[in-house]
Amino acid sequence: MTSLTDRDIERIARGVMERTLPKAAWTHEAHFAAAIWMIARHGDEAFALMPGLIRAYNEATGTPNTDTSGYHETITLASLRAAQSVMRAHDGASLSRVLADLMGQAFGSSGWLLAYWRRETLFSVEARRAWVEPDLQALRL
Repeated sequence: MTSLTDRDIERIARGVMERTLPKAAWTHEAHFAAAIWMIARHGDEAFALMPGLIRAYNEATGTPNTDTSGYHETITLASLRAAQSVMRAHDGASLSRVLADLMGQAFGSSGWLLAYWRRETLFSVEARRAWVEPDLQALRL
């Protein structure tokens, strides 16, 4: 279970937005922390905002956005959908509670997407550049 507070979650999200979050702090949990903060602040607009924020953050921290590294559209959108689903189930709960629940589910494992996509599909150039539908089972969140 996560021990991040609402303040920690905001610090992570702002660090990504301002490109000041240390690269080592951009963990699987930090990705979800930024996602839930953005959804809480921007609603569905977070789906349009996050890609640009992640790309800019990657560039600022020395991670090029290419066909083999950096920003990944399918992973980002699936993760946002997962975060939004957990948030809806905890309407009105603190962000720290939402994050703790999210990380306590299958989403807490960095390999959670492999239950829905074959590795070859998920890590393809196509999936990195644009949304690719799951090829193992539907993403029901």
